[in-house]
Order: sequence, then C-alpha cells, then structure tokens
Amino acid sequence: MKATRTVQKILSYYESDNPGVKGNLCRMLMQGRLGGTGKMIILPVDQGFEHGPARSFAPNPPAYDPHYHYQLALDAGLNAYAAPLGMIEAGADTFAGQIPTILKMNSSNSLVPKVAGFDQAITASVDDALRLGCTAIGFTVYPGSAHGLDMFEEISSLREEAAAKGLPTVIWSYPRGEDISKDGETAIDVGAYAAQIAALLGAHIIKIKLSTDHLEQGEAKKVYEKQEIAISSLADRVRHCMQAAFNGRRIVVFSGGAAKGENAVYDEARAIRDGGGNGSIIGRNTFQRSREDALTLLSTLIDIYKGRG
Repeated sequence: MKATRTVQKILSYYESDNPGVKGNLCRMLMQGRLGGTGKMIILPVDQGFEHGPARSFAPNPPAYDPHYHYQLALDAGLNAYAAPLGMIEAGADTFAGQIPTILKMNSSNSLVPKVAGFDQAITASVDDALRLGCTAIGFTVYPGSAHGLDMFEEISSLREEAAAKGLPTVIWSYPRGEDISKDGETAIDVGAYAAQIAALLGAHIIKIKLSTDHLEQGEAKKVYEKQEIAISSLADRVRHCMQAAFNGRRIVVFSGGAAKGENAVYDEARAIRDGGGNGSIIGRNTFQRSREDALTLLSTLIDIYKGRG
C-alpha cells in the first residue's frame, strides 16, 4: 500500500523518528475509509476504567464485550482502536492485524477519593504493546494537576522506550488541577496550552478536548485580547490549537466527550475539519448507541471529514 502525498507530507514532519515509528503512523493514517486523507477517527474505549461498567456500557449492553468494539472499529472503517490492557488482550488474537490498536498505558477510576489529587496509574508496559501487536502506546497527562510533573516524567520515559522499539506515542492532554476551574478545563487558552505541552513531550498524536471561548488565565487573557487572537467560533479555536501543536506539524484529534445528539456531533466534526484538525477520537457517542446507529453516525462523520457534509 503506497502512502498518499498527504500522508507522506505529514510523516515528513516527524524528522527525528525511525522507520518503525513512521511506519506505524503511516499504517494508522492509511487505514479505513479515511485512509490517505490525513484525517483520522479513532475509537477509544477506556471509559470502563474511568467511569465504571454500567455508566459506560449499560446504554448499549453488547458493548460490555471487548470484541464488540474491535468489530465496530473495523466495520465502520476507522483508523484505530484504543483501549487499556485487558480490553486489547481480550480480542488481540481474534482481530490480530485487522485494525491498528493503541494500548492505553495509564488509567484512573472514579472510586479514588478526591483528596488523592488528579493522577493515573501506569497499568501496562511497552513490551505489552509489542506482544499484542499494537501500533502505538497511549498515555494521559493532566496539565495543572499537583501530580502533573510526575506524569510528564512517566510519559517521557515510556515515550523514549516506545520510540526506540518503533512505536509512536499518543498523548491524552487533559487540563485538570486544583487551581483550574471546571470552565477552565475547556478554556481556549488552557486547551491550546495542553496541545503545546503534549507536543513538547514528544507526542506523535495529540488528543485534546474541544475548547470554549472562555479565557482562564489572567496573563494569557491580556495577550489574547491585545493580539486579537480569533477564538469566537469553534473552528477558530480548533485552528488556534493546531497552531499550538507546532503550527500543524503534529497530528491532533479532538475528543467527543459525553454522549450528545447526532447534530451536535456533526457540527463539532465540521468545525474540526474547517479549523484544520486531523479528526476525532470518539467513544461514548458511538458505543453508547446501538450498533446500527453508531455505524450511521460514524459513516456521516467520515463523509464530513471527506468534505461531503
């Protein structure tokens, strides 16, 4: 399979990486119905860890089965499937080589007391990713957390090991911390900062949340107003986050968040496309719907990213 010029250009941005890393990036970029376009849709299923099984899968009980998610990603023509160790292991043999997988290497859970602070435990290894035939590793960092610097050190070490063994790194960069307000977690200044931090940590693919036009940091607000940085529309904010990701030299996908109506999902995808983002990493808005409805939604999203909607 020959990489398209669009994919070749994206790969050229990763100037220090070895053929293994670039080959795995190429595999994800060339996979599925968006293959070769430079756009991506990834199915992430780590919510059972984060929110618990009933909150995650009871709206669509077949989704309790790990094979359901592998098959959904395959049948929808997605670029990759991301999940924690146990979920990947549960289908690794049946679906070997059929869909690129991203091993999510750290997780938290909603049972941890709030006084413990915002942090995640490392629950897998780079060697697990190799053993399972994964295409990349994934890791969450919480910029703004009291534990954030430790998380930066953890992923720096894991990224070095993964890259040496030919695996790219996907960083979930989610601002969260004791001094960040709830509105601040999705503020545009904080979201762009999160994208920059992930890029500086060496992420090959960056996952961030879509931003609002709220400005959280006083000093940053002064700059946004003085420089008249455009943030009024969602597409503007996507464009600004791409600037923060080395002016678009890093792949950035935007999370879908909590379940919402189809039209809202489609509007967000159009804004990501129009703002120059690389695509979506969308979980609950797919697997909490029936399989038929999820496939319809994902097909429409693919059409949107292809410029057809």
